[in-house]
Amino acid sequence: MAKKILLVDDDSDLVASLSQALMMNGYDVSIANSGAEGLVKLLEVRPDLMILDVMMETDTAGFEITYQIRSQRPTSRYKDVRETPIVMLTAINQVTNSRFSLSEGQSFLPGVNDFLTKPVKIDELLGKVKKLL
Repeated sequence: MAKKILLVDDDSDLVASLSQALMMNGYDVSIANSGAEGLVKLLEVRPDLMILDVMMETDTAGFEITYQIRSQRPTSRYKDVRETPIVMLTAINQVTNSRFSLSEGQSFLPGVNDFLTKPVKIDELLGKVKKLL
């Protein structure tokens, strides 16, 4: 059975290219074009992995979504999916010249399992997806 990936990004061109590449590599891809839609689909689809853009409705939508998903509150509606691996996509470094890291002490990306800076290199994305699944 194909692993399920939820791709959440408001850039329709990027979504089209990434979803095609993922499907060609055997993944079952669901798409959401906003953070709000992504949270709904997360509960519907229950993906094995989520690819999430940072800047959508707001400049920090991806961070806010990650915070909601990873919440440790016992009443969280996302408690059954809080361990879903998240690969964050970001172009913030292009806007702010920030450098990101999965380690605290730098421009830390809390709650995500990995990240990619845009423009996304397909081979790099596929490698990160394969590593996390």
